[in-house]
Amino acid sequence: MAATLKDIAREAGVSLSTASRVLSHARNGGDPETSTAKRVLAVAARLQYVPNLFAASLRTNRTHMLGVLVPHLTDVVLSTIYEGIDEQASASGYQTVVANSMDEPHEHRLRAERLLQRGVDGLIFGDAQVSDPYLDELTLRKVPFVLVSRRHHPYDSVTCDDTTGGRLVGNHLADLGHRDIAIVAGQPYASTGIDRTQGCLAALRERGIEVSPQRIVHSGFDPRAGHLAATRLMAGSSRPTAIFAVNDMTAIGAMGALRDLGINVGRDVAVVGFNDISIAADLPTPLTTVRSPLKEMGAAAADLLVEKLSDATDTSHSSPTEKRLQPQLIVRESSDVSIDSRSLRVQRSAKTV
Repeated sequence: MAATLKDIAREAGVSLSTASRVLSHARNGGDPETSTAKRVLAVAARLQYVPNLFAASLRTNRTHMLGVLVPHLTDVVLSTIYEGIDEQASASGYQTVVANSMDEPHEHRLRAERLLQRGVDGLIFGDAQVSDPYLDELTLRKVPFVLVSRRHHPYDSVTCDDTTGGRLVGNHLADLGHRDIAIVAGQPYASTGIDRTQGCLAALRERGIEVSPQRIVHSGFDPRAGHLAATRLMAGSSRPTAIFAVNDMTAIGAMGALRDLGINVGRDVAVVGFNDISIAADLPTPLTTVRSPLKEMGAAAADLLVEKLSDATDTSHSSPTEKRLQPQLIVRESSDVSIDSRSLRVQRSAKTV
C-alpha cells in the first residue's frame, strides 16, 4: 500500500502537523532548515511518499492550480508569455492548465468554465477583448482573475506599454523621413492593436504627419493575414513608403507580400513589427521591431494572481492594478534606410541606366 502522511510522521517520530508542514515547505521549493525536517524528508523518500493533492484540496478548498486562457498556444508570443506564467506559478507552488479559445467569445467562456469546473483557484486571460461581458460576470461571482498581454479597464492586467511602443515606431519612421505610412492594425477587438496603432498615430501627428484612414487595415495576427493586408495596401497607384504591422508574425506576412510584388524590404519600403520574437533577427531581411518583455509579462501576471489569491477577502476591482512593462525599439535592416538615402539611391540608379 502507498505510504500515508501518518506513516511518515510515525516513522520520523514527529507530529502529523510537523510532517505536513515540512513536506508542504519542500513542495514549494523550500530547503530543509533543521535536522527534524531532513529526517522527515529522508523518511518520505525511503517510503516513496506521494502526496494526495486531491485530499488536500478538499481540506483547504484550494487546488493550487491556475487556469490560463490564450487565443492560440501555437502563437509564439502567447507561448512565450505562458512560459513566464508557468515558471513563476511553479515557483509559487502552483500548477497551470492552459486552454485555447481561438479568440472566439463563445470558446473563451466555455473553456474558462471548464477550467473552473476542474477546480482552478484563479484564471489568467491572454485573450481578453475590449468588449467582454464575461469578465463582468466573473467579477460578480468573485472569481479571481488577471489579464495578460491585453488589457480591459477596470480589471487587473499586466501588459507591455503598447501605446509607448507605438510611439517609438511613429517617431522612428518620421525620423527616417517617411510621410506616407500604412498600418496593419490587427483585430479591432484587441487592446494590443488598438494601443499600438493609436500610439503610432499620435507620434506621427505630433510630427505633422497624418495617416489616411485608407492606409489603416485591420487583420488577424498571423502571416497570412499580414500578407493579405500588405497586398491590399500596395494595390493602388500610390504606394506607402513604410508599413507598421502591430505584430511580428503579421509583419513577416507583409514582408512576404512585398517580396512577391518585387519590392525590396528596407530599401523600397520600410517594415516595422512588434514583440521581437526569436526569429525576427534571423529573417533574410532582419526585422525592425519593438521588443516586448514577454516572459516577464507572464511572470508578473502569475505573481499578481497569486497575490490576489493570498488575500481571499480582497475581491474589489475598484482600484485595479494595471502594470505596463516598458518596450524597446530594435532597429534592423527592414527599416534602416532613410527616405533621403533611398531617393539618392534611386537617382544614382537612374544615372547608371
